[in-house]
Amino acid sequence: MSLHETPMLRRYWEKVGGILIEEFPAVRKAADRAPRFIDGIIIRNDQRRIAKPAEVSLRGEHITVVQVKTGRLGMYLMGQALFSIDLMRPFEPASVEAVALCEQSDAVLRPLFERHPNCRVVTMDDLTVT
Repeated sequence: MSLHETPMLRRYWEKVGGILIEEFPAVRKAADRAPRFIDGIIIRNDQRRIAKPAEVSLRGEHITVVQVKTGRLGMYLMGQALFSIDLMRPFEPASVEAVALCEQSDAVLRPLFERHPNCRVVTMDDLTVT
């Protein structure tokens, strides 16, 4: 993640809580595949801590995958978030939801993304404390 994306992810995590795993290796590099990292995975529970991937198991957990991009919601971010759900299935979580975290929404793309079950867009405005 970039210098701007990490603070965005941390701000979202501070609002929702749980166990945050940054840069989760969803796919390991091999001769027939490139590595794929999830910007953040949050295990939704009562804890509030940051963990390394090796410190936790996702099996049976309710998780949120978070993909982060600065700027406006775009199709690249939407694709990352949507397909991250499927990339998590081999880890056997109880449930997976996907968050596309960005600075600004898009009036055309957001409804298309949120039409998919368990997919939602969160903007930095959504995280502003009032």
